[in-house]
Amino acid sequence: MKVYNTLTRRKEELVPQDPKRLTMYVCGPTVYNYIHIGNARPIVVFDTMRKYLEYRGQKVKYVQNFTDVDDKIINRAREEGISALEVGEKYIAAYYEDVKQLNVAPATVHPRVTQTMPDIIKFVQGLIDKGMAYEVNGDVYYRTRKFPGYGKLSGKNIDDLEAGARVDVNDIKEDPLDFALWKARKSEDEIAWESPWGMGRPGWHIECSAMSKKYLGDTIDLHAGGEDLQFPHHENEIAQSEGLTGKTFSRYWMHNGFINIDGEKMSKSAGNFFLLRDVLKEYDGEVLRYFLLSAQYRGPINFSRDLMEAAKAGLERMQNCKSTLQHLMAHGADGDMTAAEAEKLASYDAHKQKFIDSMDDDLNTADAISAIFELVADINRDVAGGATKAFAKAAFGLLDELTGVLGLLRQEKKEEIDAELQKLIDERAAARKTKDWATADRIRDELAARGITLKDTPQGVQIVRS
Repeated sequence: MKVYNTLTRRKEELVPQDPKRLTMYVCGPTVYNYIHIGNARPIVVFDTMRKYLEYRGQKVKYVQNFTDVDDKIINRAREEGISALEVGEKYIAAYYEDVKQLNVAPATVHPRVTQTMPDIIKFVQGLIDKGMAYEVNGDVYYRTRKFPGYGKLSGKNIDDLEAGARVDVNDIKEDPLDFALWKARKSEDEIAWESPWGMGRPGWHIECSAMSKKYLGDTIDLHAGGEDLQFPHHENEIAQSEGLTGKTFSRYWMHNGFINIDGEKMSKSAGNFFLLRDVLKEYDGEVLRYFLLSAQYRGPINFSRDLMEAAKAGLERMQNCKSTLQHLMAHGADGDMTAAEAEKLASYDAHKQKFIDSMDDDLNTADAISAIFELVADINRDVAGGATKAFAKAAFGLLDELTGVLGLLRQEKKEEIDAELQKLIDERAAARKTKDWATADRIRDELAARGITLKDTPQGVQIVRS
């Protein structure tokens, strides 16, 4: 598999340090609110990356953190009249509820800042001991200029950063470019921890460096997140981690593009800001997952009602093929598949190979979805006149395998036939038997208005819902 490494600006073969295990760290949300659809993109993209690596036989240790102490969390605690820890618990629980609907698997470890404080303090002290950081009035800052590689991930020049830095005559930092590793407590109602520099809490950037080191070691294989994190967050992580250990922090970096809303950048000020759980009230989680994977991850993706409806239709096309195969697995012909069916099944290997080639090419989920649609088209053609149970089972297995890698069609759609629906199905069957086409058509139209299509197959009536 080749991935576009942000650090080197080129596609490179992804080779883990240890063939037995790939280590992967993805920056998680700051839990002061429900996650928005912009948060959902890296969550889904890199969950898919993990799923694909595991599908190809690679063991993955996947770490995704929760930032559960932050200025925004402290402010939310004041607004809601609860503690900062309670704010974190509330929105972490909401996170799990929301991403479960997107078929996102839990990480191997979900570390929290509040549970990693001894490691963070030790990390900061290590930087001070090496002369890479300094303390002023209970605050600790990183000496940015002491790290010669600063800017190598984002491509920013330190001299340009200096020219654009805000200079405050009251600034206690040695240099405007220095950034906070530890923040002294400002008021009694702020959550804080004891440290060698007094009561305080960590800066944002140091948290991920410490959690990555604790759970994955000094050098990890892959670090990922949204492109907005390249600078300063990921740049500062590199400076901190490599400044402490002298080793490469992460060998590969992957960054996903932004989500735009109807062609405009999503922002609260523009009024086009959507919480994930609000979108999930209107669309099934699998539809949103499909939508998020329908474009190559590095580019921007436009969120609109039209595109969500297109995603819904695309997913229904896959689901209908799956339902057809399930129907045939129950009602198809018994016995071994025919020679013609065996030949058709063998031809499906080309679609599987196209799927793998697409995913191997920097996680190109858009082309992988196209490969699945080509498979669906062939299956629909090949079972139009019926099929053996054996063929249906084999075709179902391949479809389920490939959609499973993308985390799609995981939520089983069981067709519940209530008494009213069964009565209409029976009435339509009776009308067709007596050639009463007007009644049969009326019942068909009535069911279609309710989102139900009846397909007459050699194996009986199949219900398809839209």
